[in-house]
Amino acid sequence: MFQQTPAPSDAAPSLGGNANAMAMQQMGFHDLLKNFDPLGWIVFVVLVVMSFASWYFIIANAIRNSMVRGRADGVINGFWSNNSTQDAIRELEAQPKGEPFSKIALDAASAVAHHQQAAAAAAGGGRLAESLSRSEFIDRALRQAVARESLRLEGGMTLLATVGSSAPFIGLLGTVWGIYHALIRIAASGNASMEAVAGPVGEALIMTAFGLFTAIPAVLAYNFFTRSNRLTYARFDEFAHDLHDFFATGARVEGTAPTQK
Repeated sequence: MFQQTPAPSDAAPSLGGNANAMAMQQMGFHDLLKNFDPLGWIVFVVLVVMSFASWYFIIANAIRNSMVRGRADGVINGFWSNNSTQDAIRELEAQPKGEPFSKIALDAASAVAHHQQAAAAAAGGGRLAESLSRSEFIDRALRQAVARESLRLEGGMTLLATVGSSAPFIGLLGTVWGIYHALIRIAASGNASMEAVAGPVGEALIMTAFGLFTAIPAVLAYNFFTRSNRLTYARFDEFAHDLHDFFATGARVEGTAPTQK
């Protein structure tokens, strides 16, 4: 009776499978943190900071833009529906500090009052009256107000654009560094087994995904807010033109306006 012994090839697949399974367990996020070198930590921390900063401005801009657009119709219609300019100005002064349409109208009213006081003090022939007419003085105040409020809406947009354009390349730097570590392990161990390269390859893949995860929301938010701000800028210009016509001539063109008192 001959005792049949299992062929070596019967056990090899199971041993290789176990080794590969153990190597694949080294590709997790926990192992990534344990195997970080200084450059890996720098890349990881930069991406984390960029992600938190971009999400902060995404949420802040979304809240601010929704509040501005939600209050716009009420502020504009409330100004034109008042029976007198003084009542309209009092309502504008009661608006929140971050409401832009009321600030534009208040700057125009302030410019009118300042021009009237200067002209009265100079008995109608002062330097201010000579250098700038009432219309020009109001126009300059409105331009400055629109530019100021437009600039406030741009808060965080530069950061979103920077994150959206640079985060993939920063993640790519981590990817290249992970592949470099894999090549170093292959050279040190003399073989290209899964156990030797699993950790560095996992690091490379995770850093690539993290870079994209940071960049994609920033790019989408930047495009959305750019479009939303463009619509708000158009309303700024429209409201400013109506204010200029009203304060310069005493009547809103093709519309009703509060009586100047």
